[in-house]
Amino acid sequence: MIKRVLIIGGYGNFGWFIAKSLAQEKNIRVIIAGRSLEKAKRLAATIDAVNDVEVCYTDINQKFSEALSSIAPHIVIHTSGPFQSQGYDVANICIDQGIHYIDLADGRDFVAGIGELDGQAKKNDVLVVSGASSVPCLTAALVDYYKGEFSILEVLDYGITTAQKTARGLATTEAILGYVGKPIKTLIEGEWCHVFGWQGLRARKYRMLGRRFLAYCDVPDLALFPKRYPGLKTIRFYAGLEISFIHLTLWMLSGVVRIGGIRNLEKVAPLMLRISHLFDFLGTDTSAFHMTLSGKGRAGAAKSITFELTARSGDGPYIPTMPAILMAKKLANDDVKVRGAFPCVGFITRDEYLGALEGLDISWYST
Repeated sequence: MIKRVLIIGGYGNFGWFIAKSLAQEKNIRVIIAGRSLEKAKRLAATIDAVNDVEVCYTDINQKFSEALSSIAPHIVIHTSGPFQSQGYDVANICIDQGIHYIDLADGRDFVAGIGELDGQAKKNDVLVVSGASSVPCLTAALVDYYKGEFSILEVLDYGITTAQKTARGLATTEAILGYVGKPIKTLIEGEWCHVFGWQGLRARKYRMLGRRFLAYCDVPDLALFPKRYPGLKTIRFYAGLEISFIHLTLWMLSGVVRIGGIRNLEKVAPLMLRISHLFDFLGTDTSAFHMTLSGKGRAGAAKSITFELTARSGDGPYIPTMPAILMAKKLANDDVKVRGAFPCVGFITRDEYLGALEGLDISWYST
């Protein structure tokens, strides 16, 4: 049976990666949806699909329930952020209509709170998965894979550095600017405390990239992992921009926001996004991720493991979109029997994730 997969925001920066990949599956028909029918049609015309790609107009804020009933998908993939400013309206409508739901949310509270839909999702026999992206899916998969090498896993220190030439959209920019200079609750040395978005400046030398600046970033992991891995004493997550000038400018602005000189930066997101593109000629299409896990080994001695991944040739966006792709395939193949509402942790193993990236210009190693 061919399963109909509706991708909300399917022509966006992440949506088109998902659409292009799922369109190669024999048992999936991709439906590209959004508020611009013209953009949806243009993308559909470029995809060499096994089954014809459909397009449709949808607006999640206006008559979405009626539109969904008309389209009648089996699975909905919601890519249209920022999720920090959204409720669970789309997910609830999917549950009510008996449709499986997947989103790429990176909003901490949004992903961590998805469990409130669990009862109704189970009742209607659907799976609701939030945060089907690099965080918390890849990060949890890595911790699950390596934690067996520790008697006690105490510290997670990890981050992402993005490529200047990687496609970036307004929603992602708004999400980042929304926490710049704002307090972020995290676990440090066994105590819950606050750090501030885009502060905690540090430089890290990546094996394939050289030095990149990083700063504190808010992600669902900070809320989810201390519960999932009870022995943790410290968890720090960082993000960074390739061009030092841009990263340091945002770092300085974070200080202004922190002291109250600017209320928040979200309102100027369109302007800052346009300005950032002026510097694309100085950047590359290479991004990276790293994670260092520390604690005590099986024999009780101090132990540390570092995993590093590098994406070249503009293939970086495949990394955050891969969980949604894999979850949609699992549901289409009836490989996932669980029902309910969950953050996207524990559904995809490290080897499944990395195996799906093979064939792309992406490499990884661990030490």
